[in-house]
Amino acid sequence: MARLELYGTARCPHTGEMREWLEWNRNEFVEYDVETDPSARSRMREISRGQRTVPILVEDGKVVQVGWQGRGCIVEE
Repeated sequence: MARLELYGTARCPHTGEMREWLEWNRNEFVEYDVETDPSARSRMREISRGQRTVPILVEDGKVVQVGWQGRGCIVEE
């Protein structure tokens, strides 16, 4: 089974929408809040080549989606 990771923030409504979609489809995933977890923010930027828009969905170490339905939130430094 593929390993899914969701990188987002608590304040971003699009992160919540992606989380709900993943749960609705019964996908197992690990979620990281990149505003409160500096190491997760660093991993997200490395995996996504510097992307600052969340949510980011990663499957087996590769970005498969940035944003949710064309929308996202910018993570400040």
